Amino acid sequence: MPKSPAVHTGRRVLPGNDRPLGATWDGSGTNFALFSANATKVELCLFDSRGRRELERVALPEFAHQIWHGYLPEVRPGQLYGYRVHGPYAPEAGHRFNPNKLLLDPYALRHHGTLRWHDALHGYRIGHDKADLSFDRRDSAFVMPKCVVEDTAHTWGGDFRPETPWSETIIYEAHVGGMTLGRDDLEDPIRGTFEGLADPRTIDHLVKLGVTAVELLPVQSYHDEGHLIEKNLVNWWGYNTLGFFAPAQRYLTPNGKLNEFKLMVRRMHEAGIEVILDVVYNHTAEGNELGPTLSFRGIDNASYYMLDENPRHYYDTTGCGNSLNLRHSRVLQMVMDSLRYWVEVCHVDGFRFDLATTLGRDHASFNREAVFYEAIRQDPVLQTVKMIAEPWDTGPDGYQLGNFPPVWAEWNDRFRDNVRAYWKGDAGVMRKMSDGLLGSAATFGHDGRRPWSSINFVTAHDGFTLMDLVSYNEKHNEENGEDNQDGHDHNLSWNCGTEGPTDDPEINALRDRQRRNMIATVLLSQGTPMLLMGDEQGRSQNGNNNAYCQPGEINWLSWDEADDDPQFRDFVRGLVRIRRSRPHFTDPHFLHDWPQPGAPRCAGWLHPEGRQMTPEDWEDDESRCTGLLLQLVRQGSALVLINAGEAAVNFQLPGAPERDWWRLVDTARGYANPRSRHRDRGSVELPHRSLLLLESTDDD
Repeated sequence: MPKSPAVHTGRRVLPGNDRPLGATWDGSGTNFALFSANATKVELCLFDSRGRRELERVALPEFAHQIWHGYLPEVRPGQLYGYRVHGPYAPEAGHRFNPNKLLLDPYALRHHGTLRWHDALHGYRIGHDKADLSFDRRDSAFVMPKCVVEDTAHTWGGDFRPETPWSETIIYEAHVGGMTLGRDDLEDPIRGTFEGLADPRTIDHLVKLGVTAVELLPVQSYHDEGHLIEKNLVNWWGYNTLGFFAPAQRYLTPNGKLNEFKLMVRRMHEAGIEVILDVVYNHTAEGNELGPTLSFRGIDNASYYMLDENPRHYYDTTGCGNSLNLRHSRVLQMVMDSLRYWVEVCHVDGFRFDLATTLGRDHASFNREAVFYEAIRQDPVLQTVKMIAEPWDTGPDGYQLGNFPPVWAEWNDRFRDNVRAYWKGDAGVMRKMSDGLLGSAATFGHDGRRPWSSINFVTAHDGFTLMDLVSYNEKHNEENGEDNQDGHDHNLSWNCGTEGPTDDPEINALRDRQRRNMIATVLLSQGTPMLLMGDEQGRSQNGNNNAYCQPGEINWLSWDEADDDPQFRDFVRGLVRIRRSRPHFTDPHFLHDWPQPGAPRCAGWLHPEGRQMTPEDWEDDESRCTGLLLQLVRQGSALVLINAGEAAVNFQLPGAPERDWWRLVDTARGYANPRSRHRDRGSVELPHRSLLLLESTDDD
């Protein structure tokens, strides 16, 4: 390991400004500004173009409002840099300053190079027995990525946000790399990158599917953890953020810049598709007190993180070693500045917040009126974009589904579990599942919230794919190297008779029907539907329900015709067209059970005999069949019939016997067509484990 050279210089440094934070190029030079309330000195380190040699080390001359700042007239875009921050090394008081560790600027707009795991990254020296936590004097610059001074200028042309109403939104959760690494018709430099996602052929797939928004797993700069590298694995999902303003380098082409991300956004917008980013502001990649010193820990540990009663340790509600301290004004400012940057500079349309409960915490206490949520609600920029919460974390009272403030939507895992359990055939869940079909009003019907507040899904990146959900009873995560101990055990999956792939035509037919049942339930429910990348084509992860660390084809969308499932894909496309053309499923208001005559909208539940469901009917644990009648004035009626039982049911249709009902969806036959001419009258046979959607324009 090379010894750090004496690189202090007499370079001319002007006072500069304490804002904006970060490295700001003004056309003549660059202003550097870094927050640290407890530091005693901050040195700016400049590196050569490859990031291998530290050329100069310049002390920032000014300290104002807890901001260290200085202006270097000759520093231009492309310059690589980092910081060394001096101060007390006193873990018992929450301070972990160590100027031997090169630190990334929290406001850096781009990173250069990869993080190479080495003991020198730690601020303390680890003894053989892990007990020696003395101050470590090794220089970490040789294994650290570097920050890059960026010019944010970009020509957007006539770009404008689609601004799709929430009630009309259909989300497609995708991974930037996974979407296009399997495309042999794309050149190698752009496969798996933002440019690959921006390719017209990729976007055409989304357009034909009919989704209105793509929700991208984390694209902010992150790095692979050391324990994964030792196993030849990677952090594929990206929930390990180290730079909240910088794009992940793995999604840029060689020597690529942020403009590649902006190009992707613009092309999505041209196709009418919004871009939503999955963001991780609850923790950072530095882990717990035994983790590396990469940025925040060495800049001002006591400010950036929630500390335990013993400040040597972190208060962790994320399961990742630390929790960001959003009650600190400067940490809150960083998060808000980051969000506004992605909206104003990069034109994104919304955010999905990982473990969002942590963002409203003061240690053990969750507050739906926490300063972060209030800051979001009043912000004139962020008011205009979509906000989605993952409404839980690992701390006390961490499960907060339905308790987020108005203007937020929330991932609804109860919808997921109830739909899975119902179609699996479990007893006593039909009543719970029925609430989900009407937007989960029992959970979200307060404070003027709307049905779209419920993000409805049966699969997401975390867990089984739709194909695996009907093919495996148990998880198969052995390749993750954790003895199959990782991942959820409560999957509510059913393999339909045999574990894994099979040539049995009856089992495969049942699996196909079950997939159609669940995807139809998602798309024909009030709320905001979310589809998982590849579910429309039968993507499998071979039973792995925690494929966060798998870099290969297991996480790719296959573009090989041999792996395609055109019948199911067309079925999904048909469902999407039906949803987008029938206001019964996108009404922005909750629909109430059997209101007074003349009401503009209503919903009611029917027994197979054609009468209203009674409390006794709902309490019958053996019942698996019901019907949902949706009526809108001047829009006719829609009737969703569901039967998770093992036997067919003769269902009496509402209205006069001669009333015409037109069949739009039939999961038993794999049929979904908004222009159906299949007519039913009087009654209909509802096959076992199937869903029918009928519509009628008659008034009775």
